[in-house]
Amino acid sequence: MEISVVDYHTAGEPFRIVTDGFGEITGATVPERRSFAITSASVDAVRQLLVQEPRGHADMYGGFVVPGDDEGADFGVLFWHKDGYSTACGHGTIALGTWAVETGLVKAAPSGDTEVVIDVPSGRVVARVTCSGGSVDHVAFRNVPSYVVTRAASVSTSRGTVSADISFGGAFYASVSASSVGLSVTPSNYSELLAIGREIKWALNDTPWARHSSDSRLDGIYGTILYDDLGQTASGPHQRNVAVFADGEVDRSPCGSGTSARLALLADSGQLAPNQVLRHDSIVGTTFLGRVVAETSEGVITEVQGNAYRTGAATFTLDPRDPLGTGFTLR
Repeated sequence: MEISVVDYHTAGEPFRIVTDGFGEITGATVPERRSFAITSASVDAVRQLLVQEPRGHADMYGGFVVPGDDEGADFGVLFWHKDGYSTACGHGTIALGTWAVETGLVKAAPSGDTEVVIDVPSGRVVARVTCSGGSVDHVAFRNVPSYVVTRAASVSTSRGTVSADISFGGAFYASVSASSVGLSVTPSNYSELLAIGREIKWALNDTPWARHSSDSRLDGIYGTILYDDLGQTASGPHQRNVAVFADGEVDRSPCGSGTSARLALLADSGQLAPNQVLRHDSIVGTTFLGRVVAETSEGVITEVQGNAYRTGAATFTLDPRDPLGTGFTLR
């Protein structure tokens, strides 16, 4: 086994891009390809090899680049993490838009905007890549419709009963004020934030609030967003958050699809007025800018802006004599 990858980070969160070496992934659409990958031992062995130690780590993230659903897309992607395959990934979309332009896969003028159309398991997203002087300046992606599912869902936890707002941004997220569990979103609280975020996610995962109305493949609470409200600025709300997703992974970025889910809640409550921008900071101090650009019958269309940077490239191998095989996860 020999697999070449290109690594990026978006606002501190890794994204490992794989274009080949994972074998055939059959299916007419990206959701069908995701279903195939989930059940394919050979494909999943590649995911495990790239995400687990000693080649990855418990919070590694990446994706297999696959064909799009039709000619309207530049390509598709299957997002993955240590526990499996996710339905949406905003930071990955920003990284893929940057990669597509920087590699010439999608042709772009030295200055101006170029749209990169990507089919993801939750639908079609568009990364608008803005270049200046021949370099990528930033990327803003437009997500699938985001919407509020329920407000103030009561959750019993080891820190008492907490209130969670559930919304969809390509995946389902439970939003909880960090102060309501006696915490703030700081690196010093990392372990405690991880523990309570994981607890809330699993408490809500099998509830009716975590069911998609038309596609059961999107079911389940993907993550818990614990947030600090940092007040209102002249341009809009300022918040800091940490997203604890999958089975205890911590997003270093402000979480792209999670930002979309937060925007749906803030617009619904009136905290985000039309034409305002959410400054969304991460636990490591990086920032996404989010706004609502349209409303549809399915929810609001959000745009989330950030930056991704190439961190390296590698070719990973698996020695058939290696007793550790595809690796392990040690938190």
